[in-house]
Amino acid sequence: MIRDIKVQAKADYIASLSHASPLAAIEELVWNALDADAREVKIDLIQNALGAVEAIRISDDGAGVDVDRIDSTFGGLGGSWKKGRAMTVALKRRLHGRHGRGRFKAFALGGHVEWRTTRAAVASGGTGSSQLSSYVISGDLETPGLFKIEETNPGFATGTEVYITNVRPIADSLTDAGTVVPALAAKFALYLKAYPNVHVYFSGIPVTPVIVRKAVTDYNLRLPSGAEAKLEVIEWRRRFVGSGKLVFCGKDGFALHEQPAGVRPGAAYSFTAYVVSPRFAELNAENMLVMDELNPETRAYLETARKTLRDHFRVRAAEADESRVEEWIRDGSYPFAKDDESERRKRFDAAVQDMREHLDGFDSYSAEERRYLFGLLAKLQEKA
Repeated sequence: MIRDIKVQAKADYIASLSHASPLAAIEELVWNALDADAREVKIDLIQNALGAVEAIRISDDGAGVDVDRIDSTFGGLGGSWKKGRAMTVALKRRLHGRHGRGRFKAFALGGHVEWRTTRAAVASGGTGSSQLSSYVISGDLETPGLFKIEETNPGFATGTEVYITNVRPIADSLTDAGTVVPALAAKFALYLKAYPNVHVYFSGIPVTPVIVRKAVTDYNLRLPSGAEAKLEVIEWRRRFVGSGKLVFCGKDGFALHEQPAGVRPGAAYSFTAYVVSPRFAELNAENMLVMDELNPETRAYLETARKTLRDHFRVRAAEADESRVEEWIRDGSYPFAKDDESERRKRFDAAVQDMREHLDGFDSYSAEERRYLFGLLAKLQEKA
């Protein structure tokens, strides 16, 4: 059986939905899998001998695509089966999508996309048993309003594999797993914490905040109005695109809205800050979170979170400075004693901090190199 499915929207609008970064497209496809009750999602890159990405595969063990509702699933933008629902069908996890747009982000990765899906259907006769049926749903960016569906031999288990070919050159940015994995971990951090039985893998590497985070600090926020929220600050081991965000989350850790944190802790810190409160689901439903500073209540949460973040990184910087100086004292490169509180030492420390900000690789200098540099600095200050 082969038949066509036509999307009820203009082709240029559908094509516009495919304009997303490769990472954003991967995120949407993972969310689609999680919304289908997947417990395990795997993202794999198929590369040629030169390292270029030839195909991308996102596979999951979820419930599969409901072919009985295929016309609404793939045929109606804004008519997603998720609309009006808050939880997934089987595992009752929080739903992400609502508008039926996420699947089109796959075309940001490549020109041809296949959804190879297997789903269980209750057998006729009232026995309560189920049987598996499999289909391939395919689409091309050149004909964005048209999909084809074909029945295939039944698979061995439910789930969906999104297979993307005619890959765009920009997708080669995904080959840097050291950047992609922490970025995905930041995006799904609280969701994975809320649902510990969910596992996501990128090129075989577990996408989990545990292996890429450096520190986690929790704060209780209290607004002037008396309202409260939780602030969780996760510092990452390395910087990546998308760090430095402040993310509004519901009580289950589900991200509802994000924006730049508006705090600059310095190049040494890469972080994501999550503000968590059940109130945010209500504000999001009223489109008040996206208004940011224009909504008084949202602005109050932002201001309180930002003040806490500034205090947090001020303390972290002071701790790092103290630890750094202790190391310099131990290796003999620092010209002052630990208990020296003189004005001369304060001027020296200020000058060292200025050097650290302007000299690339300063922290990698050897003890001998620092001893020589610090000696010159101390002599210059004596003559000044």
